[in-house]
Amino acid sequence: MSVEWARIFGAVALPFTGGFVGARITGKKGSENMKWYDQLKKVPWNPPKWVFGPMWTYLYGTMGYASYLVWRDGGGFDGAMVPLGMYGASLALNWIWTPLFFQYHLKGLAAIEILMYLGVTGVTTYLFWPINQTASKLLFPLLGWISLASTLNIGVWILNKDKQS
Repeated sequence: MSVEWARIFGAVALPFTGGFVGARITGKKGSENMKWYDQLKKVPWNPPKWVFGPMWTYLYGTMGYASYLVWRDGGGFDGAMVPLGMYGASLALNWIWTPLFFQYHLKGLAAIEILMYLGVTGVTTYLFWPINQTASKLLFPLLGWISLASTLNIGVWILNKDKQS
């Protein structure tokens, strides 16, 4: 494998790695957490559960590749420190949401956190644009998905305020 392909692979693998770790942490009580989720009232536009896996697979792949493009065209970490740092913050917020919502059932805190994630991802998309417009555009579906996910999370929080966990 060439060095360039290894860099692409590493950049794409990073979002998946964090997502996998979050799923493993939450997965220790996975079936219990899914029973909890299934019992919650949800907004009418809530997609079926099967949509989330393929969607996150696509989004993690595009996020990783976008970060590679910015790293490559921005001069590595030294040249693109701020955009890549913002991307790192976006990843961290992505990874934190799952345990907040599914493991700890903190619907309100998860709603605040996902709005922060949306904002940081918006800033990341903006910062990627002058370095590589394709990288920025690769994040557009992520912004759409986080926007939708925010409405789902806020809806669950509002519709289930009477349920403490």
